[in-house]
Amino acid sequence: MEAERAAKVGSTTALLVVAGAALAAYGLDQLSKFLVVSNLTEGEVVPVLGSLLQWQFVRNPGAAFSLASGMTWIFTILAAGVITFIVWFARRIRSIAWAVVFGLLLGGVLGNLTDRLFREPSFGLGHVVDFIATPWLIPAIYNIADIAIVSSMVLFMILTIRGIGLDGSRELRPVKRDAVETVPNETPAATVDGDVPLREAATGA
Repeated sequence: MEAERAAKVGSTTALLVVAGAALAAYGLDQLSKFLVVSNLTEGEVVPVLGSLLQWQFVRNPGAAFSLASGMTWIFTILAAGVITFIVWFARRIRSIAWAVVFGLLLGGVLGNLTDRLFREPSFGLGHVVDFIATPWLIPAIYNIADIAIVSSMVLFMILTIRGIGLDGSRELRPVKRDAVETVPNETPAATVDGDVPLREAATGA
């Protein structure tokens, strides 16, 4: 295997990208939730693009996309663990693309964790604000944090399939030759007594 170094950056740059992506995802998530809670009543449905896109304010006690309701405390602990791991692991990243992956994941997880810690009904058991409904795509209702988390997973799979490492290197397989060059075989002329070619003996040369 050969390694191609591409888009490799220093640890400081990578950390800045992680922080920037995380802040962008977290900021958009919290701002959108603030606007939803301030302007919509729970359960209200507001068509944006007909049935393709709707705002529907719900409070979700479960995981992303309104899954596993009733297990809020478990997801609170898991989210705290994921955030701790990302903060510790981020210093190893030397790739902008991987920095974006971990930044989006950090911002998304932190956005939903903020809801679980500080929203009703109690600390650590708060319900996450969901409001994006796309019935034609999935039946669940979700938020910006969920989008950030899923986007990070998609980008994770793309980078893994392409073989791009955390340090920005990409492994390349050696090119296989489709055909092997061959030298045409030349058949020596038949000889008489091992010395004179047969065609020369026939002509008396």
